[in-house]
Amino acid sequence: MNIKVSDTISLVLIDESHAVPIYNLVDRNRKQLGEWLPWVDHMDSVDFIRSFIADQKKRIAANTDQAFVIFAKDELVGRLGFYQIDAKNHIASIGYWLGEPFVGQGIVTQSCKALIDYGFHTAGFNRIEIRCGVENRRSQAIPERLGFKKEGLLRQAEKLNERYIDLYLYALLRSEWQEDQTPQS
Repeated sequence: MNIKVSDTISLVLIDESHAVPIYNLVDRNRKQLGEWLPWVDHMDSVDFIRSFIADQKKRIAANTDQAFVIFAKDELVGRLGFYQIDAKNHIASIGYWLGEPFVGQGIVTQSCKALIDYGFHTAGFNRIEIRCGVENRRSQAIPERLGFKKEGLLRQAEKLNERYIDLYLYALLRSEWQEDQTPQS
């Protein structure tokens, strides 16, 4: 499954063929990614990535995740997806990361917008959440740009680099997205 974001950006469902490009991107960006993502140190080989992708494919089949890679101008530049899908309550969380050379170009914002459209209009979600470290201003800018509401603070909700960090919880409802997407006259 692919989601076209723009003429130059697309989301492609994660596959075994992405193992080497994902590993290379993570390896080149370990310092930047490791500042906010707890899994970076564990991604230490292409075989680990292959195992990770196999696990992701099981979660996709079980409808608990929908993991995509982000391509910009035919280059794999990051990852994005729905995680912790709660099918009963029609809720999903979005997670994302991007290699440093691609930051600041609107790629994640545009990709999230396309994924949100897919989530509300195709996957049938009613609520989409994003969690961001309270000190991660770049990550917080994404849900804020897209009209998410900051609902609260999750204290010591993630272990990162041997310490626990607080996360902001942002959420967007389908009804709010539909309002925001209505053309203004």
